[in-house]
Amino acid sequence: MANSITKVPFHGTPEQEKALLEVIERLKAERGCLMPILQEAQEIYGYLPEEVQRIIAKGLNIPFEEVYGVATFYSQFTLNPKGKHRISVCLGTACYVKGSGLVYERIQKELGIKGGECTPDMQFSLDACRCVGACGLAPVIMIDEEVYGRMTPDQVPGILAKYKED
Repeated sequence: MANSITKVPFHGTPEQEKALLEVIERLKAERGCLMPILQEAQEIYGYLPEEVQRIIAKGLNIPFEEVYGVATFYSQFTLNPKGKHRISVCLGTACYVKGSGLVYERIQKELGIKGGECTPDMQFSLDACRCVGACGLAPVIMIDEEVYGRMTPDQVPGILAKYKED
């Protein structure tokens, strides 16, 4: 789910592509270079869209599928951009039994995206997590660094509205 293809169009800059090509050139002779190149590419772009993966595949003269396979296998990589506001919904046991699944569904409905995606305006990205360490406040969501506890689905629109205004 977290590695589904994004709805947000790719907007790489010539400067980013130049930096990526320099990384590929610097590392391509090293054994096992794909992981460090992907890591640096994600630092440059913030995520690993198909276009970036194709540049890497071409630069290393390897199949795109090999790059995609590594990018989707490791959880440290994301194929989707992150929004200005990052929403994380805890679906760990304590939160889930107290209704975080319903809160997660409501956020998806309000934003019109699924988990792992970013809104087309780049304002919000949504992810699920397994624990934020605030089980006593279950169910919990985080928006950026702000923790919201004892959440109900009905609270979602009001909380999101606070972030839509800035």
